Formats: sequence, C-alpha cells, structure tokens
Amino acid sequence: MEYLNGVTTPRLLPWPTPEGKPCYLVTDDKGSRLSRLADDLEAVQLATGTDVLGLARQVLDDPRSPYAEVRYAGIRLAECLTDALRVAESRGGRLPVADTGDDEEYEGGHGQPVPEGRGEPRP
Repeated sequence: MEYLNGVTTPRLLPWPTPEGKPCYLVTDDKGSRLSRLADDLEAVQLATGTDVLGLARQVLDDPRSPYAEVRYAGIRLAECLTDALRVAESRGGRLPVADTGDDEEYEGGHGQPVPEGRGEPRP
C-alpha cells in the first residue's frame, strides 16, 4: 500500500461488493494473500479482454454476422472494458505521487509541464 501523508491508501480491488459498489483493501502487506489474489485476477481480466477483443473483431469483420452474435460481442466487450478500466483506476491509485516542489509549473494533477505561451497541455 502506498502512503499519503502517513496514511495507508486503500486499494481498489478488481471485483465489486455484492451490492455492486467498489470494493477496497487496506493493508500494509503488498504480498498478502488477498493482494496476490487481486493481482492474479487483474491479470486474468486483462488477458480475457485481449481474447474477447480478438474474437469480437472476427465477428465484426464479417458483414454477414448475425445480429445476436454482434450484440453478444458488444456485451462481452463492455464487460471487459469495465474490468480494464477498474484495473487501470486501481493501478493508477497505487502509483507514487511525485513531489515536484514547484506546483505552479504543473497543470492540475496531470504531471505535464505547461509550455510557456502555449496554454493548457493536452490530457
């Protein structure tokens, strides 16, 4: 777990609660059983997304694919995208926060320097 001002930040887990809400883990042990389970599930979710994308492309590349197959592919892609976005959010939340020392030079949390005379950087 990363610390922010001496406080352990919760890790977003790759599965929701039974009510469908985000599920978090607070621990000081990155190698805990639950942390390893979450790491393994994230890897499975991303690999599944890659597989589903390949299969969906086959369906979408065939102009004669039945509506039911196209719809099924879209539903599976949406599920995989949801999982991938949750993994990205979780991993992004675990990145260390850089202390630049000069907050005026950087644009609101993007960590990209603002070029002089060029306005806002692209996200």
